[in-house]
Amino acid sequence: MASPPLDLARPRRRAGRRRGSLAGWKFVSPFMALFALVFLAPIGYSIYLSLYKTQLIGGTHFVGLQNYSDAFQDSQFWTSFSRVALFLVVQVPIMLGLALFLALAIDSGRLYGAAFFRISVFMPYAVPAVVATLMWSFMYGTQFGLVRDIDKHFGVTLPDPLSPHLILASIGNIVTWEWVGYNMLILYSALRVVNPSLYEAAAIEGAGQFRIIWSIKLPALRPALVIATIFSIIGSFQLFNEPSILKHLAPNAITTFYTPNYYAYSLSFDGQQFNYSATVAIIMGVVTMIIAYAVQLRGMRKAV
Repeated sequence: MASPPLDLARPRRRAGRRRGSLAGWKFVSPFMALFALVFLAPIGYSIYLSLYKTQLIGGTHFVGLQNYSDAFQDSQFWTSFSRVALFLVVQVPIMLGLALFLALAIDSGRLYGAAFFRISVFMPYAVPAVVATLMWSFMYGTQFGLVRDIDKHFGVTLPDPLSPHLILASIGNIVTWEWVGYNMLILYSALRVVNPSLYEAAAIEGAGQFRIIWSIKLPALRPALVIATIFSIIGSFQLFNEPSILKHLAPNAITTFYTPNYYAYSLSFDGQQFNYSATVAIIMGVVTMIIAYAVQLRGMRKAV
């Protein structure tokens, strides 16, 4: 019985695939090395720190998940977490609602000076967060700022924006001013890729502007809205710059555990509790990842 002919080209094809695979790894290896250095290594080191505890007497010793157990029973941690959760629930819808309204207004083609208006709304995003907070803190001041000038000029007494009851709303105003233009640009960019023939067909069928917005523009904006929501969720849980700067002007309103990130910072740099600080950071990272992933899944399911 004759043996089947040998496929002499097969070894060459395998060698070619191996060379192609090696060439691909050579291209991505610089990124992988940088990714491991600046992203994976800090996370791994934080997890390592969270499993240990350093004491003045006794030194550093392994405690396993004890730090995590302490964090879940820490009233200060839960207070700070509740505060950023409230901030997220209130501020993010307001900011994204404003961004959506501005994007639709610019895309409508009926806004005079749309290009200038678009740049003007986006411009606050170019202002560093520290500078923006300092600028708004000056306007909030009741002894030296805009609020004081209004009180003096009109003979009224406005509520103190830096009081304990209004400080969170004041921070939300700063964050909204900074980021509404960024989110507006994301949504506006999504609108620009919609096929204009859809608008023409809707107009022929007699659809008005509100019907076009509801049936064409909003469905087209859903993926962009999901992305903007995820970014906003991450930013809300990372809230740090604004309270850390405003604390010097409102020490009675902003505590060292005002937000989880500020709490972790205070534990590490003021309290020298590096292990517990790493624990708080890891917990917030996991919580943020879970919530952002849940929002992404829900947005994708609705899109389908």
